[in-house]
Amino acid sequence: MTLFLSSFSAIVVLAAASASWATPAVELSELGPLPTYHVAACPTPVGNGQAHCHARITTDRAGQVIQSAATATGLPNGFGPADLRAAYGVTATGSPRTIVAIVDAYGYVNAESDLAVYRSVFGLPPCTTANGCFSKYNETGRKGPYPKPSGGWPKETALDLDMVSAMCPGCSIMLVEANSSSYADLAAAVGMAASLGARVISNSYGGSELGAAAYAAAYDQPGIAVVASSGDAGYGVQFPASARTVTAVGGTVLKRSATTRGWTETAWKGAGSGCSAVFAKPVWQTDTGCAKRTVADVSAVASPATGVAVYGPVTGGSAWLVVGGTSVAAPVIGGIYGGNGGAVTYGSTPYGVPNGLNDLTAGTNGTCATAYFCTAGVGYDGPTGLGTPRGSAAF
Repeated sequence: MTLFLSSFSAIVVLAAASASWATPAVELSELGPLPTYHVAACPTPVGNGQAHCHARITTDRAGQVIQSAATATGLPNGFGPADLRAAYGVTATGSPRTIVAIVDAYGYVNAESDLAVYRSVFGLPPCTTANGCFSKYNETGRKGPYPKPSGGWPKETALDLDMVSAMCPGCSIMLVEANSSSYADLAAAVGMAASLGARVISNSYGGSELGAAAYAAAYDQPGIAVVASSGDAGYGVQFPASARTVTAVGGTVLKRSATTRGWTETAWKGAGSGCSAVFAKPVWQTDTGCAKRTVADVSAVASPATGVAVYGPVTGGSAWLVVGGTSVAAPVIGGIYGGNGGAVTYGSTPYGVPNGLNDLTAGTNGTCATAYFCTAGVGYDGPTGLGTPRGSAAF
């Protein structure tokens, strides 16, 4: 193995890239008492019209996924629902009448049974097909046949289901599995989720803006909160987070502290951000450095070094994992939208409730000519947007 240093992270090259997918590489997160290594759950597409998921799984230095054991409290490593709800001041639990949809690519055979373990261990009410809380569809709106699992996408789906459960334990959850990670299939799944009654649609994936305009209409769902993760490779813009009709969610490093809030946050260096080259600026965005749409709008925990507990698939079965990436942040925000349960006007609501957000003023995700595109500061900035939830009033 060869170790390279970059402005984003230390990278251990494990294998050569294939013709169409870049092999995930081991990266070193923010330095703390101990180093945290992590790897992308999904391969990065080489070319346009394909997305990759934004989940990052913690590993050892060699890239072997770390399966988490129970701690002294009897709970797995990583932030759980109580931690996340305390950090963001969320008390609402949601209603079964509110459907939060998860859109991901490919299949996840054990989605319902793995979700049941997460909810049971953390004391959340059951969410099953039998009690009407959980439903699963393919991209055509049928309950089977479902696409086959592929790559790390089932880990991504496990993360999304668990984070929505954490933030809106009383909501109903709908999983819509796209046939592939192509923009065409993912857009079809988003449209299907809307047609099936979703109040929130969470999307934790992204890719190049080139050619993305052809699929933007699927993410234009009046009255529905469509959220999208901003990325996991640092400064730079990805679709669908750059679509003007979504709530683009950036990422933070979340730590406990002795402050009044009890938590501190800074911008995560992996969060995507910047100025879209394609999509027009929504009227509620008033920053002046970008004539088009600026990413992100809001943010939440994303650093693998301060990751969340997830119960999901591993070789030979399922296990507890610690996961980061803006794939955590997007369903966290989606779950908070679900807890509120009301109609939304695209991503405009947070802009009208500045007191409902924690303004983050430290941290960067890269180097850019316009400072706030990549560096957190007072007021709006790219990596953290308007900030992180302070209760649910802004959603």
